[in-house]
Amino acid sequence: MNVHQFLTSYSYGDAIGNEALEIRDFLRSQGIGSEIFTLHFHPRYANQVRNYLEYDRFSAPANTVIYHFSIGSPVTKRFLRLRDRKVIIYHNITPYQFFLDYHRILAKDCFKGRLELKSLAGQVDLALGDSEYNRRELVAAGFKETGVLPLVMDFAKFDLPVLPVFREMFADGKTNILFVGRIIPNKKVEDVIKTFHLYQAHFNPESRLFIVGEYRGFERYVSALRELIAGLGVRDIHFSGHVPLAEMVSYAKLSHLYLHLSEHEGFCAPVLESFHLGIPVVAFDAGAVGETMNHGGVLVVRKDLLGVAGVCHEILSRPELKAAVLAGQEKALEKYLRPRTGKILLDNLRRLLP
Repeated sequence: MNVHQFLTSYSYGDAIGNEALEIRDFLRSQGIGSEIFTLHFHPRYANQVRNYLEYDRFSAPANTVIYHFSIGSPVTKRFLRLRDRKVIIYHNITPYQFFLDYHRILAKDCFKGRLELKSLAGQVDLALGDSEYNRRELVAAGFKETGVLPLVMDFAKFDLPVLPVFREMFADGKTNILFVGRIIPNKKVEDVIKTFHLYQAHFNPESRLFIVGEYRGFERYVSALRELIAGLGVRDIHFSGHVPLAEMVSYAKLSHLYLHLSEHEGFCAPVLESFHLGIPVVAFDAGAVGETMNHGGVLVVRKDLLGVAGVCHEILSRPELKAAVLAGQEKALEKYLRPRTGKILLDNLRRLLP
């Protein structure tokens, strides 16, 4: 059996694309043929992927095709016509309402994507969510055969040194707080900024906030965030935009705490990346965030932003508390180690065999 994968887009630094690459490499290490087929891809991945329209010459009833489903796409129709065994991995679709004020096209694609998800029910052999939260959405959409496959991640790739220029600029004694992710409305970056403002004003004036992530297409949202910053009079907030992995790791390794206040997540890869890099995490309990954290870090169940700022201060000012948080995060990370997630993947694929 060969196991191939379909994606709508393979973007640089994208968690879904990274997982597809990890799955492909793991399958090949098990002696299983595997290729990645996609509609769009970043030029640097041209030698890693194929156009999804080429798949006909690979198709066979004995094969399995995994479709990473995360938005409405023409790839869906092609996938449904395949004679291969069909599996989807559902990465969740952000509710369209988050984007109405900032990106009408994406709002439309998210609305269509949830309709497409329901059209897949009854037409695939197996539907996997990368969290139990996502699996429950699959059941609600009408899928019968479901399971959970946690995001397959390669933590070793984050074991990079801090770039010297970053150390020169940011290792200056200030407390650095970090957020990583696309700068889009459901991430509630405005709440991160407000919380940092309260932390800086009431607990630690010698502090800095890194906001690391892509914002192309959401310039209106970023403009609103900058107006908020000006109105609050908050200092030392650094927007990086999209950065290469080495720079992202440098921001992370120079940070003292990771703060995540998103209101919709189907998984939450940056939380686990922060666990691996030894950064204490404070995150809001929305979507699959609590499940992803697996009892590690500090989970906030109510958005009292001054209270959240106080929690950050307690962790950063009490070494014994910080050590306990980090120990809990290290234990929580065991759930996501590649040998375990790889075994879960193989066990699910075996469900499809006669």
